[in-house]
Amino acid sequence: MDYKIAIVNSSSFGTRFPDQMERLEKIGTVERVRVAGTAHGAELAEALKDYNIVISSVTPFFDAEFFEHKTDLVLLSRHGIGYNNVDVKACNATGCILTTVSPLVERDAVAEGAVALLCDAMRQVSDSHVAANDGRWAERAKFVGNGLSGKTLGIIGCGNIGSRVVEILARGYDMKVLACDPVHHDEWASKLGVEFEYTDLDTVVSNCDVLTLNADLNPTSLHILNADAFAKMKKGVYVVNNARADLIDQPAMLDALANGTVKALAIDVMHDEPPAPDDPYFNHPQVLVCPHISAYTEECLRGMGEKCVGDVERFVAGEEPVNEIRA
Repeated sequence: MDYKIAIVNSSSFGTRFPDQMERLEKIGTVERVRVAGTAHGAELAEALKDYNIVISSVTPFFDAEFFEHKTDLVLLSRHGIGYNNVDVKACNATGCILTTVSPLVERDAVAEGAVALLCDAMRQVSDSHVAANDGRWAERAKFVGNGLSGKTLGIIGCGNIGSRVVEILARGYDMKVLACDPVHHDEWASKLGVEFEYTDLDTVVSNCDVLTLNADLNPTSLHILNADAFAKMKKGVYVVNNARADLIDQPAMLDALANGTVKALAIDVMHDEPPAPDDPYFNHPQVLVCPHISAYTEECLRGMGEKCVGDVERFVAGEEPVNEIRA
């Protein structure tokens, strides 16, 4: 088979580690393809009509309509650990193999990214940096934040990445932790050596000072932070989300920011990526937006790229896939 490989919507794959691109080029033709973040269905199938292997970012959307029009795709390797942009059942039905990056590859980088976002938002690091560069040194008294030590951390999603966030914040800042997750890792929790409790969503949002979202996006977690959840919060909560944007109902979040329920939001993921220039999160005085960089460490990107290249090499060698996703 002649292989044509598309690197879709990934600005990081192969750019820092050219050896990974060279390995792919030994297998077949490799090209970068950029489509709209919302692209899906027949439109996306047409854009990828000449390719039979895809390495893809968190966008576009490989839905059932896409697989109806694209039946010659043999491998879809996600350059990441999530796959909510892929209709897994439809993918499996065509015989296409779907693989993702192994969870541990991203664990430290994304968890550390969440903590960095949180600390920046709470201490207004980015805003004060801009002021200093603008010569507004005398305004430093404007940048009074809040501390983490001894506060209550609420976490929604305490799996691969969320558990690492807990380890960093609870051990590093003596925080009490309230976690909401349908899966309880009791043995891990018992070894933490901190005040930790699995509980329900209402208890988490009602009692936390800081809330971090690290859940998968699925029908049960879509807009898990909505107007009802915000109504139960005390005033002045900090929220960080570097998981999936649609865990948050955006209009409800904007209301919560306006009425003081949420003091600041730090977010590394958006509903559409790239988002529209007029997205209400941009230039909002209480919102810190980053362009989906939580996994962007040298170590993590090297590991992610190695996994995707390895997926292709294993496939063409007739070997079993690693971390295959099936419905």
